[in-house]
Amino acid sequence: METQRPDAAQKRYKFKELKIYSSTEWLADNRKKYRQVFEGKKVSYIYAELSFYNKAFDREVWDLSGELRCYEVKSNKKKIAELPFKKKVSKHDHTVFIREGWGNKKEGSYWKKGTYCWEAWVDGVLIGTKFFYVEDYAIGDKEEKDPPAKLVSVRLYEGSYDDVIEEERVYLTRFASNATRYVYAEIILDNKMNTANWYLEMFVRFFNSSRDLKGQIIRLEKIEKNEHQIKLTAGWGANDYGSWNPGLYSIDIVFLEHMVASVDFEIGEDFVVGVPTLKAGAVPYLLDQYSGYPEKRESDIIQEFNDLIGLEAIKKQVNDHFRYLEFIQLRIEKGFRESDKINLHAAFKGNPGTGKTTVAKMMGAIYKKMGLLSKGHTIEVDRGDLVGEYIGQTAPKTKEIIEKARGGVLFIDEAYALARANDDSKDFGKEVVEILIKELSNERGDIAVIVAGYPKEMDFFLNSNPGLKSRFKHQFDFSDFMPQELFEIAMLKAEEKEITFNDKSKALLREIITRAYRDKSKTFGNGRYVSDLLDKAKMNMALRIMSRKEPAKLSKSELSTIIVADIQSLVQTKPRRIPELPIDELMLEAALAELEALIGIRQIKTQIYELVDIVRFNLRNNRNVLDQYSFHSVLMGNPGTGKTTIARILGKIFKALGLLERGHVVETDRQGLVAGFVGQTAIKTAEKVDEALDGVLFIDEAHALSAYGQNQNDFGGEAIQILLKKMEDYRGRLFVIVAGYTENMEQFLKINPGLSSRFDKTYVFQDYTPEEMLEIAVSISKNEGYKMTSSTENLLLDYLRELYRGRDKHFGNARTVKQIVLEMIRRQNLRLSTIENDEISPRQKSTLEVADIQEVKSIKEAEMPNRVSIGFK
Repeated sequence: METQRPDAAQKRYKFKELKIYSSTEWLADNRKKYRQVFEGKKVSYIYAELSFYNKAFDREVWDLSGELRCYEVKSNKKKIAELPFKKKVSKHDHTVFIREGWGNKKEGSYWKKGTYCWEAWVDGVLIGTKFFYVEDYAIGDKEEKDPPAKLVSVRLYEGSYDDVIEEERVYLTRFASNATRYVYAEIILDNKMNTANWYLEMFVRFFNSSRDLKGQIIRLEKIEKNEHQIKLTAGWGANDYGSWNPGLYSIDIVFLEHMVASVDFEIGEDFVVGVPTLKAGAVPYLLDQYSGYPEKRESDIIQEFNDLIGLEAIKKQVNDHFRYLEFIQLRIEKGFRESDKINLHAAFKGNPGTGKTTVAKMMGAIYKKMGLLSKGHTIEVDRGDLVGEYIGQTAPKTKEIIEKARGGVLFIDEAYALARANDDSKDFGKEVVEILIKELSNERGDIAVIVAGYPKEMDFFLNSNPGLKSRFKHQFDFSDFMPQELFEIAMLKAEEKEITFNDKSKALLREIITRAYRDKSKTFGNGRYVSDLLDKAKMNMALRIMSRKEPAKLSKSELSTIIVADIQSLVQTKPRRIPELPIDELMLEAALAELEALIGIRQIKTQIYELVDIVRFNLRNNRNVLDQYSFHSVLMGNPGTGKTTIARILGKIFKALGLLERGHVVETDRQGLVAGFVGQTAIKTAEKVDEALDGVLFIDEAHALSAYGQNQNDFGGEAIQILLKKMEDYRGRLFVIVAGYTENMEQFLKINPGLSSRFDKTYVFQDYTPEEMLEIAVSISKNEGYKMTSSTENLLLDYLRELYRGRDKHFGNARTVKQIVLEMIRRQNLRLSTIENDEISPRQKSTLEVADIQEVKSIKEAEMPNRVSIGFK
């Protein structure tokens, strides 16, 4: 801020400027490198330059006196320097300069982070004030801190004096001379010091082709903490068209006296949409070190791409893609008008470790060499990097990632995780997809989005939104590597890890890789599997060598050679140690007593008693019963027939017999196994299996896992596949019990050939008879503290017989009985509520009368017509 007293104009001088600098280097026209932000560790003295016009020019010589005062500005001003000056002003000096400085000649020893100001006083009058800021960030040498911000992109656009809102900007590399007013530079930086407030001073200088300075804009910004991205704009020109002559121009970006980057642009006959190539300055302090491909010639990168092991179909497809892009560029250069924008976006489909990320990085580098991208770096993200945890977080998070990738490749791994099941409207992944579609349609461009993941899941993802498939026109299928290719990759990675194999260990490695290929599933890791294999072999080599005496005396060959013993253990399956658990007779007696106390289900009880006898017989004869039986069971029956109760009792019996270490029962259903979005069902199912290990996994209404072929995108089938594998992998440690309606469960067991063979025991639960249901009703009322009169029981039995005769496959059995009893208790309470408390005997309070069941029956019968009228019989 600069101020001037009104009476100053009446004196022999007129205040011009108060400027600040730290470098003593002289520039043309008696200028210095003026700044307002300084790095405390890099500055010794900070100077103030007072300049004013000599109103007595060419008339007289006169004397001037005053002070330059420096203050530290906190809650109030603290004076740190007062430097008086006296000067005899010559009548030949049109402009007069006074310069004084304060600090210490040793850099970094005096100035600390804070806000300061210089004040200029002449003849006791304050004529000017200038604030400046000292920061404690450091740049330059590797030993020092990282730069406070890193440059993401510089893009150019045309606009008026009032600038252009971001949504309406069209980014250009060439401007039409007769239609250009201001040329604006949009500068985006990542804030690396987002835990504190700090000041950024950026100089944006516009030059013509002969490096004449056309204009300079200084941006002084207070950067707030938690501000992750910094956006600045700076424009030069005039509000009238025609102020720019045809020719080449450049823009330099200067920070802390260093030119950190530059971009070129052209003024010509018409506008050309695009993003200029960003050139690093002599010392690229602010340029971010993105993960990208090393700077090489286009031909070298393509050759390196073609030298990759395997991927023959991908190589042909990618090379054809590059040739087509070159063809389009050639047509544009020859004056053809290509109506379609060059599309760089792609979908990579393939299993893990098939080279998708490597190819993406190479494509980014080649796109840059072709002039299609300005930087060519690659930003790798997944769902977690894009989706916020709360409402309102996803959009800014995604947009920030997009800006980081601007100029290069945004590689979204497991992109299918952004697309949930069609009935889930609350997932924030949909918001990411919508933002991506908007970005893919944006004229701003300068980005290639590559989405990647498993083939089937990626097909679902691309079909989940009508706009996705049309924007990802280039689809690349990455096949699994062949065994010979995997072995070749292993040898290449071994060279990188500086390990070798002798003939025998090499042959065994080839055999292991071939066996893994034959047994592979859709999650097979390909190159990642091979890399992990080598890491484990290297670890075994290290353990073998370090167990020897004086390993330091071994040769380099001995320290790098993998022998058969180092990889033999990688394929040896250790036999599971089965704990010898004797039968816990007390626990078994209690579990069987609980079983026997259940009403009805005589056939089920008999089957369980036989199961106990079979286990006892095998244990008595020292046979491993777990080798003969899997104990996976199917429980079929209508609701309320006791299936869940029996599953819990079976868990106790299995534990008492010593078949399971824990014997706990983990209860779940479709919702607990199937995820809302593709790719996550396997994880969710595996977690539930892990939770049930050494116990029972009880899946109620298991038939809901099957879509009966009606929905190809249903993920229940994936859960079934995972379950089948886990049942085999954890044989003896996991007993799976599935339950559901009889008819549905029969269909469920038929949908997959492996299902019915995995379950060696089936329990069919019949509906309770009316007499058994009455017994259940009496038991429930007793547990609730009530009893029924004999007349009530007779009337209730008649009602239960009516229900039994009219039952269907959805009949509730014991659940229906419980509802009736609880409603009878409610009716009894309402009936007694009309009588004074002292008139009610204890027997009346605990007795369910005929009136109570009659009331319940009337209510139920009254509900029946309504139920029938809204549906189909």
